[in-house]
Amino acid sequence: MSLSHQIASVISNALENDWTVEQVEQLLEKPKQKELGDIAFPCFTLAKKMRKAPQQIALELSKKLEDKLIASVQVASGYVNIFLDQALITNQVLRAITTDQQEYGGKNKKHEKIVIDFSSPNIAKPFSMGHLRSTVIGNSLANIAEKNGYKAVRINHLGDWGTQFGKLIVAYKLWGNKEKILAAPIEELLKIYVHFHEMAEKDDSLNEQARAAFKSLEEGDEEALSLWKWFKEASLKEFQLIYELLDVHFDSYAGEAFYNDKMTTVVDDLKEKGLLIESHGAYVVELEDMPPSLITKKDGATLYATRDLSAAMYRHQTYQASRTFYVVGNEQTLHFKQLFSVLQKMGFEWSKQLEHVPFGMMLKDGKKMSTRKGKVILLADVIADAIKTAKHNINEKNPTLENKEEVATQVGVGAVIFNDLKNDRMNDIEFSLEQMLNFEGETGPYVQYTYARICSLLQKGNFEAEAFSFSSIGGEAWTIIQLLEDFPRVVEKAFEHADPSQIAKFSLLLARQFNKYYANTKILADDETTSSKLTFAFTVSVVLKESLRLLGIPVPEKM
Repeated sequence: MSLSHQIASVISNALENDWTVEQVEQLLEKPKQKELGDIAFPCFTLAKKMRKAPQQIALELSKKLEDKLIASVQVASGYVNIFLDQALITNQVLRAITTDQQEYGGKNKKHEKIVIDFSSPNIAKPFSMGHLRSTVIGNSLANIAEKNGYKAVRINHLGDWGTQFGKLIVAYKLWGNKEKILAAPIEELLKIYVHFHEMAEKDDSLNEQARAAFKSLEEGDEEALSLWKWFKEASLKEFQLIYELLDVHFDSYAGEAFYNDKMTTVVDDLKEKGLLIESHGAYVVELEDMPPSLITKKDGATLYATRDLSAAMYRHQTYQASRTFYVVGNEQTLHFKQLFSVLQKMGFEWSKQLEHVPFGMMLKDGKKMSTRKGKVILLADVIADAIKTAKHNINEKNPTLENKEEVATQVGVGAVIFNDLKNDRMNDIEFSLEQMLNFEGETGPYVQYTYARICSLLQKGNFEAEAFSFSSIGGEAWTIIQLLEDFPRVVEKAFEHADPSQIAKFSLLLARQFNKYYANTKILADDETTSSKLTFAFTVSVVLKESLRLLGIPVPEKM
């Protein structure tokens, strides 16, 4: 049970249960100044119901608050300011961490699954910085879901179908060079794809040819299928190199094409339920307060929506998940509103468990990156630069470090991931290689370095977890104790809001506070306080490492 919940329970009892523990807990505040206590309870909301002045309520309440967790209580301007018993809480928190270690902050395993649809790059297009956001947010959410007791099912819904393949097939037949594509598949396919769009602006018949090529692909044309399979295999091979670097894995790579033979059932079901309406030769489902959802085109070709309906139904039958997250950019918000609305109209109650987890765009010079215009920054290039910069820093600061290559990879990759996840999910991010590779300040390498610093301390002090007393770790540690105590709530909140930035920001704050403590406290003091201080440092390292793991960031023990 959290500290705030325990204090809320004490206050609720003192109020003779006129206010529930949950109601009280929502009112609790963290004072901005230390001298105003550790937890503040404002009595203004109570005044109307109790027909008393807030100051009077605070005075009366303060006399009733007795609990082993509370050291003292003060009243100020309608607030009850509570000072906690630091020694008791320090013992409770640090004992819990040394006992649970990496399990600290987690919840008991549930028999529930959560499906997370993320990354989902388009085949035959490069893995750009634009794909980074869905990949790292989704991967982190899967880790956070598991920490909250769920079984996460990671799905990479590959963009391996659609009119774009008609465009590629036409482009390949007109301008493709097999030898060049075999040598550098993604690079060459991108070139002919961009060229197609340049030429199509002058000659609209190319778009007609592309639509016809995709239709033949849908109908199983042998040549079209052969080219499609080749494009897909070449792309996946290249994508896998990125996933290995990011340490991201999936339980399923079932992309759009996987649902080709399942869409007829969906269309038939919509017809049987009287939901499919003809509109200018195409078929749509009418929806309230939003445009209709287009199910099939005039020529009978299926669409993105048809495939997503099939995918939702297939996943429900296959996984029986209690929740499903679609980690897809906020420009697709309308699509998912339409998707969920169609499923609801079809009578599927489980559609209420589907959630779109939108995020802002990765911008370059204030504009969205565009594959069709060739304006992309390759993620592989950015990671390579980050690793190179990390290696340069290591050679300057710690030239004798073992496993330099491995550590440089961990630090470089960590910098790229953290730079994304420290931002509020919905915010757009302006791409800045300089900022991403700045390893000082609010960065992943700063948190990694703090962890490595503690590992070095523990090694020098020959630390072993044993019986301990925390009376000698120093008053400056109290702020850190409160942060450590709050970690389980941060993990829960990050899941509730589907927002990994909560954990990234927490890890920065914890690292900053520990470095402040380290600067003012001699930990290896060669006296009876050393063991307690090392144990305290160890608990900080456990929570830092677990925070970074939840973000999908590796943690070197030496830097």
